[in-house]
Amino acid sequence: MPKVRLTKEFKFEMAHALAGYPGPCRFIHGHSYELFVTVSGEPIPDINSPYSGMVMDFGQLKEIVRQQIIDAFDHSLVLHKETAPQQIKEMGEFVGRLILTDYQPTSENLLIDFAGKLRNALPGKVNLFSLKLRETVTSYAEWYADDNPVQ
Repeated sequence: MPKVRLTKEFKFEMAHALAGYPGPCRFIHGHSYELFVTVSGEPIPDINSPYSGMVMDFGQLKEIVRQQIIDAFDHSLVLHKETAPQQIKEMGEFVGRLILTDYQPTSENLLIDFAGKLRNALPGKVNLFSLKLRETVTSYAEWYADDNPVQ
């Protein structure tokens, strides 16, 4: 059976800061991110299935990405957990939705995190093929499963 790839696009707003970075990205700033999630698999051959001919339902993919990524990261401030803990504490609720990570919240590291979350959430015969995260109109990072075998 031939394999087919499906891609679903998502948009979310997120702020971050890159602690220790020697340019203006060390300050809190935001982006309108675009996330492209591509999965691959074989279309379901069972003509009696309501999903016949589909790798997976786009709605199901949307729900998985929403639950694993969008609900948490949209309109959040993402910082490395070592970034100014006292200042963050003093800001209290003004910070709003705060995600503290074990990693520097670059596009590259966000993709690695997202890939781990999605790989574990996809249905059995559906594989994560690639992710693309557009940070600005002219800049994006990509992650490919072929470059990152499961260990």
